[in-house]
Amino acid sequence: MTRRLRLVPLALLGLLALPAAALAEGGQFEPVKEFINEYWFGIDLGIFTLGISKAVIYLWIGVLVSIALTLWIVRGGLRANPNRMQAVVEALYSFSETNIGQATLPKAAFARWFPYVASLFVFIWTLNMVSFIPLPLDTHNALWGSIPGLTIYAATSNLSVTLTLTLLTVMISHVEGVRANGFVPYFKSWIPPSPPALLPAMIILEVLSQILRIVSLSVRLFANMLGGHLLIIMCVGFTILIGQLFVAPIAIPIAVIFWIFEWGLVASLQAYIFAMLSGIYIGSAIEPHH
Repeated sequence: MTRRLRLVPLALLGLLALPAAALAEGGQFEPVKEFINEYWFGIDLGIFTLGISKAVIYLWIGVLVSIALTLWIVRGGLRANPNRMQAVVEALYSFSETNIGQATLPKAAFARWFPYVASLFVFIWTLNMVSFIPLPLDTHNALWGSIPGLTIYAATSNLSVTLTLTLLTVMISHVEGVRANGFVPYFKSWIPPSPPALLPAMIILEVLSQILRIVSLSVRLFANMLGGHLLIIMCVGFTILIGQLFVAPIAIPIAVIFWIFEWGLVASLQAYIFAMLSGIYIGSAIEPHH
C-alpha cells in the first residue's frame, strides 16, 4: 500500500508530461501561459467581464467536491464507531475548531463566525489539493494539435481569487468591529494612546497597516501556489525546453519531490494560514486590544 502511494506522484507527473511529449517533434512548450487567466467566452460589462475561464472551472470543481464530500460523508448519519472517512473528517473538524476557531475568535463570536473560517479552510484546502491532479484543461499546449493537454492549475494561484476571499474577510472584520463596539469607538481603537504631535503619523501608519493586511493575506496564498506549480511544470517540461532527453531522469524526480512537498505540506499549510489569519482579523476587530 505504501509503495502504491509513493507511485502516485510519479504517475500523475507522467500524465502531465504527455503534452510535452506530444510537442517534442517541433512544437513549443510554454508552461507560463497556463497561469494567464484567459476567458474562453464571456460578456463584457464595462471594466468587468463575466465569463468562463480555467480559474472559474477550478472554482466550480472546488465547490462541487467540497459539497459532494460533505453530503456523502453525512448521508447515513454519523456512526458511533466511525469508519476511516468519518475519522478523517472528525479529525479535520477538531483541528479546525481547536487550532483555528477557538485560537482566534472570542467566545461570544465563536458560534457566529467559526462556520465561516472553517469553510474558508476546507474550501481553500480543497482548491489546493485538486490543483495537483492533472486535468485536460491545457488549451495552450494541446496534444497532437486539438486535444487539450493535461495540466495542474490552482485557482488560488489567481490573484483575483485570493483577493476576493481577502476582501470578504476584511469587510466582515470591519462590519463586526463596528457592530460590537460602535462606529467611533471601533475606529478609535485603531490608534494607540499617542502625543498629539504624533497622532497624524499614527493614523497614517494604522491605515497603511490595514491596507497591508489585504496585500499580505492575498499575495501570500497566491505567490506560494503559483510558485509551487510553476516549479513542478517547469521541471516536467525542462526536457522539451532545452531539447535534450538525457535531462529527463534528473528533471522528473525533482518534479516529483516538488509535487510531494507542495501537495503534502504547502497546500494544507497555506489553507490553514489563510483561515487562521481571517479568524484573527475578525476576532481582533470584535475585541480590540486597545
